Amino acid sequence: MRVDSLALSRPLRSIRAHFARSLYILVLGLSGVLFLLLLFFSPRDFLTHRLAADLIAGSSAFRARQDFQLRIGVLSNQDYISPSYLALQHRGWISATNAACPPGLGLPCWDVALTPSGVETIQSLIAPGDSEKKYFNISAARRELIAITGVSKQGNVADVEFTWKWVPLNEVGAAMYPDSVSYHSSVGFRNYDDGWRVLETPAHPGQSLNEALENAEPSP
Repeated sequence: MRVDSLALSRPLRSIRAHFARSLYILVLGLSGVLFLLLLFFSPRDFLTHRLAADLIAGSSAFRARQDFQLRIGVLSNQDYISPSYLALQHRGWISATNAACPPGLGLPCWDVALTPSGVETIQSLIAPGDSEKKYFNISAARRELIAITGVSKQGNVADVEFTWKWVPLNEVGAAMYPDSVSYHSSVGFRNYDDGWRVLETPAHPGQSLNEALENAEPSP
């Protein structure tokens, strides 16, 4: 009985050894194929949601900060009742009195000034030498990508839909660009010899990222 067991164990060991060698050769072969694929293909050759998100978020158009131009002095009624100036009025940062309209501005006109709380808020956001000016440029918000919601490819071009929101940089940004509102945009991509790129300048087909951000609509 013991002799029979030993006789049976030898073929089993041989089969296991053969299987192990075959598996080793298969793994080596697959590793070689994967290595060759990595040599010939770049991660940018495949327009995944992750790649689209990285290219959009890293583009100069998307990273550009949103500036708010605050002007005081005599303004038209159209400017004074615009959403931006209404937000400043709501925060108590500006006040106004009726003023004579300069040539070219229709009635009525308003002489707009910063209130004490407005001076305190704005002063820390502008260059020291600009405090006596009547025109201020304030970096108010930056964009934050929320998600890629769709990728439609046709040959070497694609349309990518995504959602994003404003992230306020200061109190003025919080008044102008609340982060509770998200926006929906669609931008064109093109596949070049070095991989996919987001269109940052107008091209056909597909709108550029600048156009996509300008034409953004609030998400439902």
